[in-house]
Amino acid sequence: MSADANGIRKNPIQEMFWTRTGLLLAVLLVISIGSLWISSAMDAGLLRNLVTALGTGTLVSAIVGFGQTLITAAASQKALVTPLIEESKRALRDLSAEYRALNNEFFPTHVFEASAEPDPEFNRLLMDDLRASRHYFFRGFSGRHAAARLLLTRSEWELRTVVADPRQHSAISGRARYLLRNEGATGDYDKIRARLIDEISIGIVGLFLARSRCTSVDIAVISDPPLDRTEIFDDSVWLTLYSDVGGVTSLYPRTLRFSEGSFIYGMQRAEFQRMRDTRTAQKFVITPDTSRQEFLALFEKITGTPLSEEGFAELERKFHDFREEFTKAAGLES
Repeated sequence: MSADANGIRKNPIQEMFWTRTGLLLAVLLVISIGSLWISSAMDAGLLRNLVTALGTGTLVSAIVGFGQTLITAAASQKALVTPLIEESKRALRDLSAEYRALNNEFFPTHVFEASAEPDPEFNRLLMDDLRASRHYFFRGFSGRHAAARLLLTRSEWELRTVVADPRQHSAISGRARYLLRNEGATGDYDKIRARLIDEISIGIVGLFLARSRCTSVDIAVISDPPLDRTEIFDDSVWLTLYSDVGGVTSLYPRTLRFSEGSFIYGMQRAEFQRMRDTRTAQKFVITPDTSRQEFLALFEKITGTPLSEEGFAELERKFHDFREEFTKAAGLES
């Protein structure tokens, strides 16, 4: 089978009659039929025999030529056209595979646009990645969401976090400006900043409460955290783009998911480790065996503020209130 210019499939017989070979066969048939018809009207003799022989020979030539042309057309189809089609298909498959590899390396597998409310599909997929992973690397502002997610599961992870230093103005200012743009002219920078410092304290308490879900909780506190949030699992990396100016009017910014093996995954994992290894980063470790009193001393080292038992109870209550509110809004209730 083959295709014409309009994409209509033709068989060898159809093609043959639209070529010079088909025209020659038609001429031979006309000559043969004409010769036989003329000979039938002639008297017996040498001339009639010659005309009859001409008609018969021409007819035999037409029949043989028709058969030979048909066989040749079919053979040519198999010898030339079919391999060309197969080669084209193979080239297209290779090209498609190359484009898929490029997509996996440079393009996100999922894109979640900015929104005013938590996206249940976003949270469901992220929780699936968390459950399938043995490592959880979190780089964000306070760690509240990481702690809340850990308490929703029954697995055990190696958790490493990078959070903002509540003692440094520069660590708070970026997120405060983002929220100020979100709240508009009615926003109060000082109130926002105080709320953010409180969120860091709540997040640290939350990480302590989630210690039973981890082999260890490694906390790196830095004075210049990036505005964007990064969550790295064994098979994926999630980037929440607080730096995306197009989403400043939304509480939940645009988020991209990249698969393991992509360029972005490798780059973000290396950047995460680089931040933890900087000289200015202060590192602390919480284990499942860390006691309440040990944590209170650790909390003071991280925040620079002493924490009493009453203060701990208040931050614990705030964290559980946040966890319940977040779990319901994100559609993660069991």
